[in-house]
Amino acid sequence: MTEFRRVTDQLSVSPQIALSDLARAAARGFKLVINNRPDGEEPGQPTSAEMEAAAKAAGLAYAHIPVRGGPTPDQVEAERLLLEDAPGPVLAFCRSGTRSIVTWSIGQAQAGTRTREELVGLGEIAGYDLSGVLPG
Repeated sequence: MTEFRRVTDQLSVSPQIALSDLARAAARGFKLVINNRPDGEEPGQPTSAEMEAAAKAAGLAYAHIPVRGGPTPDQVEAERLLLEDAPGPVLAFCRSGTRSIVTWSIGQAQAGTRTREELVGLGEIAGYDLSGVLPG
């Protein structure tokens, strides 16, 4: 069972989730799952198509924004818009959760929604160091 790390009321991030975690995510009130992990990154990892089918079976919306290394401006904007339009709490995941929270935090900083200090603090509470990825 994978740990969902709360960042805000709207967003939680997680290391790689199992297909069975999607029903648990729905039961906990999540409405959208964002997969930030490219297919084939690690042997045995569920594919995006498998994750999408399990998410939909659990009643969740699903999006795949595969981030390799750091997120591109298009990926940051796509994730920001998905979160902005989400009908409820969102769970984003990748291998460790880092790409998911980094992609979100850059979007928040660029939109002026949260200050750098606030984002670093939210990351710290969730177990991620954002101090090196956000503009000073």
